[in-house]
Amino acid sequence: MIVSFCVIAYNEERNLGSLFSDIRNQDYPHNKIEIIFVNAMSTDKTKELMENFAKEENGFLRVKVLDNPKKIQAAGWNIAIKEAKGDIILRIDAHTVIPKEFVSNNVRCIKSGEDVTGGPRPNIPEESTPWKHTLYLAETSMFGSSIAPYRKSHHKTYVKSVFHGAYKKEVFEKAGFFNENLGRTEDNEMHYRIRKAGYKICYDPRIISYQHSRGTWREMIRQKFGNGLWIGLTLGICPGCFSIYHFVPFGFIMSLIIALFCFILGITWILSGILIIYFLLDIIMSFFAIKNQRIYIYYLLLPLIFLSLHVAYGVGTLVGIIKLPFWKRKIKHI
Repeated sequence: MIVSFCVIAYNEERNLGSLFSDIRNQDYPHNKIEIIFVNAMSTDKTKELMENFAKEENGFLRVKVLDNPKKIQAAGWNIAIKEAKGDIILRIDAHTVIPKEFVSNNVRCIKSGEDVTGGPRPNIPEESTPWKHTLYLAETSMFGSSIAPYRKSHHKTYVKSVFHGAYKKEVFEKAGFFNENLGRTEDNEMHYRIRKAGYKICYDPRIISYQHSRGTWREMIRQKFGNGLWIGLTLGICPGCFSIYHFVPFGFIMSLIIALFCFILGITWILSGILIIYFLLDIIMSFFAIKNQRIYIYYLLLPLIFLSLHVAYGVGTLVGIIKLPFWKRKIKHI
């Protein structure tokens, strides 16, 4: 089977060298892999590095470098999918680390009869420093990232969505392309349509890839706010895309808002109760996050980091819901 290995990137020059090395090391026959790079109009050397890779003699079927003038991810994936000639379309983020058997494991799973495949995507720290490790623990903890049980599963199963998916080309031919009106929720909406089209999404724990953790606390907060914002907006297009766990931070924020109104009215125990329960849970989950880890003084900040991520995500969702009618009106006229 021919595999179209697709990567879109914006200002990823510091990560591309590692990714290129991983691509070269794939144990699947290189003459059955085409590489499609999509550059989202980067302002650094991202496109230059892609073009240099394309000139190398690595034995790949072909290497294509394309531009994405719209810059958004959904548009970039659509450009790659339309260009792809392979039987399987494989999507990878630029800040990803993949083992040598990544492509072959996806092909093996699809050859077994699956339509869409993927697996776990653990985070790895950018650097081995105490502070970076603290941020890594916050992002990899269930309390700081996701409570979706399949993300830590060790068994093959069928799920609603996967990271770094591999797709039979026919899946996009039937389900359509990515919705270019969406930001970070384009995967959720696409996978929802794929399931509605009758295809199953297979999670196989042997198909593993890794993603670098966010480099700074500020980047983590910005990411969580953006994720929450797009969940709020996407509710107006595809409410079935999400599970209840996507709205836990939003529920926390709404509980605080209601409790604050009650506090103003003189009913103080609701706010006190919510804060006591949350911070007890925060401290307990922080303890489990650092359990069996080498102790650093930065770990004292974990409860505050968790709180900031939950607030950013929940506030983002609230802002998205408030903006929803205006956003829908805007995209209707595009």
